[in-house]
Amino acid sequence: MLSLMLASFLPLLLLCRISLCQYSSDQCSWKGSGLTHEGHTRDVEQVYLRCSQGSLEWLYPTGAIIVNLRPNTLSPAAARLSVCIKPSKDSTGTNIYLDRNGKLRLLLREQDQAEGKVHCFSIREGALFIEAVPHTDISRRITAFQYELVSDRLRAEAQSPGAPCQPCSDAEMLLAVCTNDFVARGTIKTVGPEEDHASVSVEISHLYRQKTHVFVSGGVRVRSWTGNIKMPLQCGVKSGQGEFLFTGTVRFGEAWMGCAPRYKDFLRLYHEAQLQGTNPCHVETD
Repeated sequence: MLSLMLASFLPLLLLCRISLCQYSSDQCSWKGSGLTHEGHTRDVEQVYLRCSQGSLEWLYPTGAIIVNLRPNTLSPAAARLSVCIKPSKDSTGTNIYLDRNGKLRLLLREQDQAEGKVHCFSIREGALFIEAVPHTDISRRITAFQYELVSDRLRAEAQSPGAPCQPCSDAEMLLAVCTNDFVARGTIKTVGPEEDHASVSVEISHLYRQKTHVFVSGGVRVRSWTGNIKMPLQCGVKSGQGEFLFTGTVRFGEAWMGCAPRYKDFLRLYHEAQLQGTNPCHVETD
């Protein structure tokens, strides 16, 4: 009896080892190897990713895979989402297409992926068809990217998250504090150029909110955080200019600056709006 149960269980175990166990526990990420395709390179494997953000890593790519990016919801609003992918700068070995009902449209060539730029498309445009480029040596080839699902309205911002260098209006500033991915009070320590943007190193004295851990705590006994916020080079931000209220968005694990008023200016604006009853949300102030 025991041998019969084991015999029926083993195929399921092998199936798990080949496919299901390549996913993260919540199917946000997938990691696979083309070495399992060597004997049947004409097969096309289906990959399903069901989170609002995650990653894919395909080692030694051979043949092709189809990546279906779908939110884990049946809401009609899901049809109005866009998919944004950001390839790793070491990503190589494949061309990436959009596959809609068997018709392919080139999205990223192998050499384009090294730029590490964000590319977005509507979820209605189809799945990702990732096809290996024939190489005599596949041992150095790895295709890897991060993905995010965003609303069609935020698609342009996801591709170019650096906000224009102009002051926010009072209404925009108050709304940013209520809706942005991070809100933090602190100072600018250093500013350094990185390719086409500036990286602003900040020290945070009061962390109101952060979507992901872009700011790192200094320890249990130290009520401060540090981190880096990106913004366009042309903004000309400088260090040592007083205390600010930093707000902004998080894209692919990176913080991008939105409205950043001086803290004293924000306090004045906030208290005026509080007296008028026009604040969109409550913020703790000292």
